[in-house]
Amino acid sequence: MDLSRLLDPKSIAVVGASERAASYGGEAMLNLKRLGYEGQVYAVNPGRDRVHGFDCVGSLADLPDPPDAVVVAIPAEHVAAVIEQAGALGCGGAVVFAAGFSESSEGAEHEAALIAAAAAHDLPVCGPNGNGIVSMAANFALWGDMVGPRESGPVALVSQSGNVAVNAIASRRGLRLHTVVSSGNQAVLDAADYLEAFCELDGVRSVACYLEAEGDGVRWCQALEACARADVAVTILKAGSSEQGAAAAQAHTGAVAGDQRIFQAMAQAAGAAWARDPHELLEISKAMATCTRGGLAPGVAVMTCSGGDSSVCADLAAEIGVSLPPLQPETVARLEALLPGAATAANPLDYTSLLWGDPKAIEALVRALADDPGIGRVLVLYDQPDGLDVDAAQSWAQAIEGVRAASDCPAQLLVCSTLPELMPDDVAESLLGDGVAALAGLQTGLRAIAELVKEPPSPGRIAMIGATCQRAAASREGDELEWLSEHQAKALLTEHGLAAAEGLIVADQDAAVAALRELGGRLVMKISGPELRHKSELGALALDLQTEADVRAAYTRLSALPAAEAGVVLAEAMAEPGAEMIVAARSDAVVPALIVGLGGIWTELLSDVAVIPLPASASEVETEIRGLRGAALLDGGRGGVKLAVGALAEFAAGVGELLLADGLELVECNPVIVSEHGAVATDALIARRA
Repeated sequence: MDLSRLLDPKSIAVVGASERAASYGGEAMLNLKRLGYEGQVYAVNPGRDRVHGFDCVGSLADLPDPPDAVVVAIPAEHVAAVIEQAGALGCGGAVVFAAGFSESSEGAEHEAALIAAAAAHDLPVCGPNGNGIVSMAANFALWGDMVGPRESGPVALVSQSGNVAVNAIASRRGLRLHTVVSSGNQAVLDAADYLEAFCELDGVRSVACYLEAEGDGVRWCQALEACARADVAVTILKAGSSEQGAAAAQAHTGAVAGDQRIFQAMAQAAGAAWARDPHELLEISKAMATCTRGGLAPGVAVMTCSGGDSSVCADLAAEIGVSLPPLQPETVARLEALLPGAATAANPLDYTSLLWGDPKAIEALVRALADDPGIGRVLVLYDQPDGLDVDAAQSWAQAIEGVRAASDCPAQLLVCSTLPELMPDDVAESLLGDGVAALAGLQTGLRAIAELVKEPPSPGRIAMIGATCQRAAASREGDELEWLSEHQAKALLTEHGLAAAEGLIVADQDAAVAALRELGGRLVMKISGPELRHKSELGALALDLQTEADVRAAYTRLSALPAAEAGVVLAEAMAEPGAEMIVAARSDAVVPALIVGLGGIWTELLSDVAVIPLPASASEVETEIRGLRGAALLDGGRGGVKLAVGALAEFAAGVGELLLADGLELVECNPVIVSEHGAVATDALIARRA
């Protein structure tokens, strides 16, 4: 769908134009005046001749030419007819303000009619139940609330929340927005559509997305791939979480890696930064629009005139994962020649208040840190209070001038206030003009740096995830979900070269005793049936059986359980000791994904898992495993033995390949026992379309 006319209209019609105070149609007309829009504006209202100084016609059909953009500011029940008319006339797109659509029980019919009318003419529609579109770069507003002129900049925003968009426009933090879309219900266009379209707009370097729904994985991959190819950075704030898929919700997988977590993994694999609140969303987007990603030494040097700030910054950096490496001896010597005697040359660097307001000294310190071969970025802490008198204001100005003078240094230069409100808008704007990222709030600034250190995304990797998603979506169409019994699931694992515990189906006590001898003298016995998901909760499991009496007693108990009526008794060899892991793959989320983490009965409690969009190689999986909080347990931490992490990664990658190759809905192996010698599944669930 072509959004070019909607996002850069040369003519705009407002249906429902009005002079009634605070009406959406009235504010839309006034906003075009406030912003100095230079294109053609038409008012549409059969009861008026003029609205706010603009000539008025009775309907869209009375206009001399189809407008590029149509603002629909009328009640929900009349919207679909206007969308139909706009599409038939050849208009470029529409914005619908009204509520009363799918967000209310009575409005679903109105939204269905709107969608049908738009689809009939391939007409892009923003909304309904949103604020619309504002472009600071093109000086137009298809917007239902008052908005005034703003300087334009390199950050675009798409938000399902109107209030997040309104607050972003109002914020003064050196943030300069290019285009803002309040997408509302996203009946026709969703965030991925706007994201892809933003890549075509001149001047957009970064996009902030506030989302409430995951949307379609294939479309997201297409949009994120377009951003990667256009070198447009993306930051996402995702609120809420949808229900887990049908298969995953019936296993442990859904609890530890629901749709929200898989969407985040997909976004981050595609290079998007992940924000935790609107403040982070805007600050990270601003940093990504100002600075290049990757390409420099990973180390960060921090410079402040406060010992307290220095210590807090070091603690936060360690928590967030920003490296503040020791400085090279030549850098230390250079700093010592510049610093007063009370200061220590270190990273973070507390240069003390003795040098505050000395621009030459501050410039020299920044350049010394920037020349260190282990430093790719220099972060200068700067807090400017309100109400400064003339002399104090001069002192602050000189301090920031010293930073600005070093803006051509080889490292990336960033300035950050420790508290968000202590970064004035004018200071931030002036620094951004020199290519220096100016960030509000220390923790947020460090999170932005953690994103900048990462290498830019690979368009090829994003395309592979999208193609996998498309194939998985096609395989899910149609038949009902079918679960395999555990022994069937393990047979399928073995068929694909994946290690599973050796076992036998036993029909009576004597067969169980024979299995004890055949399988090595230590048995696990359990019920295996297609409807049996969680055996330990049902008592359908007996562990470490070593004697004939134990085996006979276990068989008697298990075969008497209600679950045994629809299943069989399975006897298996006990796995050698090792760490219990969960390895699972699911195709029913926004994209197919692999889940690897600490498993067994503690899976949901610990929730220490890596989520990896598919396809994934064994080396990619191993990197993610080594990033788990509990990774030290696998590497012999606390006096343990070093386990076969490589074998676990190979096994997990194989589970992902099995899911994709056989078009399965879910494969869950929990636990997988990882020992010194390998990895073996001791329990398995598989769901597929019948």
